[in-house]
Amino acid sequence: MESAGSVGLAGSTGSAGSEGESGSSHLDAVRESFDTVAADYAELVRPMLDASAEMREQLAAFADEVRKDGLGPVADLGCGPGHVTAFLAGCGVEAFGVDLSPRMIDLAAEAHPELRFEVGSMTELDLADASLGGVLAWYSTHLMPPELVAAAFREMARTLAPGGRLLWGSYVGVDDSVRPEQAYGHPVTYELYMLAIDRLVGLIEAAGLQVRDRRLEQLPGKQRWHARVWAVKPAGAG
Repeated sequence: MESAGSVGLAGSTGSAGSEGESGSSHLDAVRESFDTVAADYAELVRPMLDASAEMREQLAAFADEVRKDGLGPVADLGCGPGHVTAFLAGCGVEAFGVDLSPRMIDLAAEAHPELRFEVGSMTELDLADASLGGVLAWYSTHLMPPELVAAAFREMARTLAPGGRLLWGSYVGVDDSVRPEQAYGHPVTYELYMLAIDRLVGLIEAAGLQVRDRRLEQLPGKQRWHARVWAVKPAGAG
């Protein structure tokens, strides 16, 4: 769900390392909130890909690498309404989407009936070990507390084939969090976690992936910092 948190959200703030909701209740809050906002969210985020040449270039380069490697399909984790999954497929790579929100999956399947979309959590993927050539985690992990982010990266590493690639992008901060009261014109109950880039890179590496590049930027006129990380599963890894 690539842009949750990009709209100005009012709410309480705290530390991302503080004790909070259990993992299951947090995921329930994300699922229920995005089922509620799905239609308005999709209308807002779908044009963003067309408006960003840089984003398209990064995604196309990732898809090209995965296609040339020939190690398997790409899983777009947190695919939202499916427009990024469709862009990857248009780049010539087999791609499918997974999202926690059933309503998001309905919208994705309606918009792109030729592609595969399924409801699921990136913390517990219903995928075989080493079955993927690539994983895209695009603006979705900031919806989870650190312990769930760590679990998600472990699942990404488990399902990637040796030599498989990860492209991760999201908002980052200084290990702070915010609990918005509304988003996309609706009440919501989830929490956003802006982890520090060094902490995120550490979680990716702890999962068994090798970080090959990282990028940190603040877009003009925006308050939030954005980061991108490119990683690979080492050859010979289980």
